[in-house]
Amino acid sequence: MLIPSLFSVSYAGLWGQHRLDTLEFLKKAAKLGYTAVQLAGKKPHISFNHITGKELSEIKDTAKKYKIDIHTIAAYNDFTSGKTSLGNPFVDMQVGYIKTLCGIAKKLGAKQIRIFSGYFYDTDNYMEEWVKCVRAVRECAEIAEAHGIMIGLQNHHDIAVTTESYIEFLNDVNHPNCKAMFDPWAPALQGDDLYKAAKQLAPRMIQTTLADYVKLRRFAYLPGIVNYKPLPDIVKAVPIGHGFINNKAFFKGLKEGGFKGYVIYEMCSPLRGGGSEANLDRTAKLSLAAIKELIS
Repeated sequence: MLIPSLFSVSYAGLWGQHRLDTLEFLKKAAKLGYTAVQLAGKKPHISFNHITGKELSEIKDTAKKYKIDIHTIAAYNDFTSGKTSLGNPFVDMQVGYIKTLCGIAKKLGAKQIRIFSGYFYDTDNYMEEWVKCVRAVRECAEIAEAHGIMIGLQNHHDIAVTTESYIEFLNDVNHPNCKAMFDPWAPALQGDDLYKAAKQLAPRMIQTTLADYVKLRRFAYLPGIVNYKPLPDIVKAVPIGHGFINNKAFFKGLKEGGFKGYVIYEMCSPLRGGGSEANLDRTAKLSLAAIKELIS
């Protein structure tokens, strides 16, 4: 079964968009027609350093009232950070953060923690950073398993962001409590075959996150030759089905590969039409309709 879900970061105000607190977001998700949500493991939603038992109970009760399944807490980690402060235990601190989120997830009834690998900082020591991330992800999988929580790795950060390196990375982690949370938008931007990638990864997946974009070409003027130099495209978020990402091919591969899990929609970058509450709501509704069509 494929279940549509909305990511709370869509209403976190982080890109200038309208901001809702956790309880308001749960009500909003229900009003928009979503029955499941992923909550961001950071302010303004799950503030892991400050959230109280009372607040967690209110979140759980509100979700129950509006018949919302809180299925995943999303961690924001970067296991390659701290290169300029080697004496500080950056990886240990982040693993501790994810351990704290596991306890919070259990109290909320969530089944999964979404994690990242690490950003790519050092061109000369790529494999050293790869190994650091592999060990950290494996440790997170072990800690989460002790809490009865599943770890899912999203293909977002630079280490193992391509389809082939992502598969290689999961194989190196080699832990039964670490599953794939493979998304189409990164491989689409990299020019991958989404059908082939989805079919290959579907058996290992527990959720996917969707976004869609239009590409806007860029050029820099070169006055000395009265011409223009091409630059990388700008990408701007639009509702699912309104951009260039071939989600139909991706879902064809998912279905043939046997994927069952959550299909999350997120608005986590500047959005066409701006960040007003009305535009966020409109985009979330259009995207939910598109997701239902994709999974039907």
